[in-house]
Amino acid sequence: MEPGIEYYYNQVIEWLQVNLLTVHAAVEWSCIVAGLAGAYVLGRFTRPRFVAWIGRSVRNEVVRSLILAPTGVGASLAFVAFAQVCIGLSVLLDHFPRWMFAASDLALAWVAIRLLTLLIPNRVLSRLVAVLIWLMALLQVCGLQAPLTAYLQGLTLSVGGTAISLYGAIKGVFLAVLCLQIASAVSRLVARWIRTSTGLSPSLQVLTGKLVNVVLYTAALLLAMSSVGIDLTSFAIFSSAVGVGVGFGLKTIFSNYIAGILLLADKSIKPGDTIEVGGVFGTVHHMFARYASVLTRDGKEYLIPNERMITNEVVNWTYSNKDIRLIIPVGVSYESDPHQVKTLLEEAASRTSRILKIPEPKARLAGFGDSSIDMELCVWISDANCGVGNVKSEVLFNIWDSFKENNITIPFPQREIRLLNTPEDKQD
Repeated sequence: MEPGIEYYYNQVIEWLQVNLLTVHAAVEWSCIVAGLAGAYVLGRFTRPRFVAWIGRSVRNEVVRSLILAPTGVGASLAFVAFAQVCIGLSVLLDHFPRWMFAASDLALAWVAIRLLTLLIPNRVLSRLVAVLIWLMALLQVCGLQAPLTAYLQGLTLSVGGTAISLYGAIKGVFLAVLCLQIASAVSRLVARWIRTSTGLSPSLQVLTGKLVNVVLYTAALLLAMSSVGIDLTSFAIFSSAVGVGVGFGLKTIFSNYIAGILLLADKSIKPGDTIEVGGVFGTVHHMFARYASVLTRDGKEYLIPNERMITNEVVNWTYSNKDIRLIIPVGVSYESDPHQVKTLLEEAASRTSRILKIPEPKARLAGFGDSSIDMELCVWISDANCGVGNVKSEVLFNIWDSFKENNITIPFPQREIRLLNTPEDKQD
């Protein structure tokens, strides 16, 4: 005969009397309530003062972010510490604090969820991780985690000579996603620190960021694979095969990567430089692992492979010195005084805002042409990234106005055509 409602009712009453309606249970719940109240007061009144003090004391943005990140879980950590103290006292009194263990596990799960939410920007992924952590905490509280883990470990799949359990596969996928997200968050944090660091050159900043990314993501993948139980030494043969494949099929891609590292290491080209390569003149906007982004004055952004930067001739206008010299040719008629023209050219250049005063503009006589006296105006600028043609145009406008005011003419080529009488013309 199946037990009735009265049986189940008596079972519930008995469980309540054994687990809840006892002096020890009352003491545990009193400790839990006291710990929660203390944690609330600590977070409510202490955290704002601590945040304000850190904002005044720490100037570095990255360091300040690292210090303030755990403050959101400070109250929960305080409760966990208080719960552990109560658990220790209970064990000394030969009592198993069941409810304190459960409260401590749930608080730790909450701390893990809050910290992982800060590291994982993807909302869907962060919520999935939160659900998994809460599920693991509840299984731990209910005492079901150990049998479930043993059951999943018994379901194995052999891949080659490696046996992978279902538990190991789930743990590996979870750790892989988690480690990659943590690596991404740490990479962004390091990138912020590198950008705010004044002691690193632009090329060294990019190179350091790339090396940090490679190390973090490689470590994340290796950690995930080792947690599954995959023997990493078995990848030796596989890596050799991959090397052969890279040598044949991915030669261009990897040559661009290596070229990018060489460019950043020798500092021949770095972000902010004004370069000219393959008919493209512009400023290096960004440098990536595979290509460099060159922004021209007309708003076009050329993505030039790093290999071309090494194999082709590159003119770096700002490699060692940002000051560059421009030579502007000007022709005047033979009726003009070249000494006066020289003075007018130098005065016209000095009225241009972007022309440097030191070295000062100099005009010189370049030669005597077919229909003009050929002059050259040599000027210096320090902001080639702002354009070269526009500053030449401004100088030429000033020269035109100055020549008009002083009656200096600019000749144009003239040709004289003579028609000779031929014998046929005479017969006509």
